[in-house]
Amino acid sequence: MQTQVSGHQIEITSALRDYVDARRERLVRRFDNLTSLNVVLEVEKNRLANRAEGTLAAAGTVLHANAVDQDMYAAIDALFDKLDAQVRKHKDKKATHDRDDIRNMA
Repeated sequence: MQTQVSGHQIEITSALRDYVDARRERLVRRFDNLTSLNVVLEVEKNRLANRAEGTLAAAGTVLHANAVDQDMYAAIDALFDKLDAQVRKHKDKKATHDRDDIRNMA
């Protein structure tokens, strides 16, 4: 899976990139048909908040989530929790759909 990490008004350090890669591994373990992940990290100076946005391309769908927190690492955690929930839902929906197709063929 291709991963792109970019920043808006923030420099992406190797620690942030490594943290995103470590969290990405959980998604890969859950669902193996993931093709690309685009993560944008942003600092909102007006609100003193950090924003993390992610777009995940999987087989047959594109999932998007965002999270805001005062700590960048907490925002990344929340982002990947949301993406993980979406991947689980997509995987369950796909499995249910595949079972229904098999039942209709019999």
